[in-house]
Amino acid sequence: MSQTFVPDADPRAFRNALGRFATGVALVTVAGPQGPVGFLVNSFASVSMDPPLVLWSPARTSSRFGHFENAQHYVIHILAESHDDWMPRFARDGAGFEGLPHEVNPEGVPVIASALARFDCERHAAHDGGDHLIIVGRVLRAAMTEGAPLVFSQGRYGQFTGR
Repeated sequence: MSQTFVPDADPRAFRNALGRFATGVALVTVAGPQGPVGFLVNSFASVSMDPPLVLWSPARTSSRFGHFENAQHYVIHILAESHDDWMPRFARDGAGFEGLPHEVNPEGVPVIASALARFDCERHAAHDGGDHLIIVGRVLRAAMTEGAPLVFSQGRYGQFTGR
């Protein structure tokens, strides 16, 4: 097995190396001034069981960053493999929530019932993460359903096939 070491000056090689780690795909939602806003992420992780804390990291360069930077409440939806058609919907200049059925939780945040899992969060902390902001949320409520997760690896979306 040959290894390539990533020099500090090659961001593409660094990104490619990170892409070898498969992640799930999540949609984070907030109530924006003109309606619901969604942000696709693969930077979701659990932090603590007691208290229940999770984190995610929006890119500062995203056109939607301002909606999430100081949000006191947000919802993290873990996407199922059946949600692969949502990638263009929530990508830059996508349709977003237009025509997508959703409800609103007690904090006024849009929620999507078909998510594989859902974490209703209250902002706990935020930390500088270079070109990203690391947002830690305290989980107020969690819900889940049966199904298989949507997976992201090496620039592609797919599904998990276990052994």
